[in-house]
Amino acid sequence: MALYFLPTAHPFCVPSSPSLSLATQTHLYHPINCSVKRQLTLCKAVNQSSVHPPILTKRGLSISFLTTFVLSFAGEGSHAAILEADDDEELLEKVKRDRKKRLERQGVIKSSTKETGYLQDLVYKLSEVGKAIENNDLPKAASVFGSGTDTDWVQKANIALNKLSASPEEKNEVDTFNSSIASLVSSVAKNDVESSKIAFVSSASAFEKWTSLTGLIVQLKGL
Repeated sequence: MALYFLPTAHPFCVPSSPSLSLATQTHLYHPINCSVKRQLTLCKAVNQSSVHPPILTKRGLSISFLTTFVLSFAGEGSHAAILEADDDEELLEKVKRDRKKRLERQGVIKSSTKETGYLQDLVYKLSEVGKAIENNDLPKAASVFGSGTDTDWVQKANIALNKLSASPEEKNEVDTFNSSIASLVSSVAKNDVESSKIAFVSSASAFEKWTSLTGLIVQLKGL
């Protein structure tokens, strides 16, 4: 009868013989026991070595963190530098455009001496009206206006304002001025002191803002 302990083992054959007693105990030794023990020992050694991870020192962690931070900062710095360069270029182009417009405006104003004279006369007339209203002398203010908004100095001032206005803001102030002047003339004609004062302040404020926008505030006297 043949006995097999493992598929890879070599069988030990025990012949059947009447001479062998049933009480006799047969001890079979298989050579694989030694190899299995040896394999278990090797496996244990390998498992023990894999349990312990690589040792990371504080110095190693610090170097790794510093390297990552420097690389990240360098990348962000390059990106920021590109954006900053683009912003600087756009700002430079805007400055050039604004300077060109300002020079063109100065050229128009210098060549518009007649219109500038109309506006200077407007300053003097408004000053007279303002003094008369301050003194509650509306008949004096009415005499300055003459025929109201159709008077010569008001019409000429309106021509100058329209010619020298370029931007929407400037044109809007011209509209405000014309509306306030019309209200001022009406209030003075009605002998309404309070309404005249309010309309005068509105007219003067709109004109002064317009001169600031156009740059004429430094050329006109009395503002």
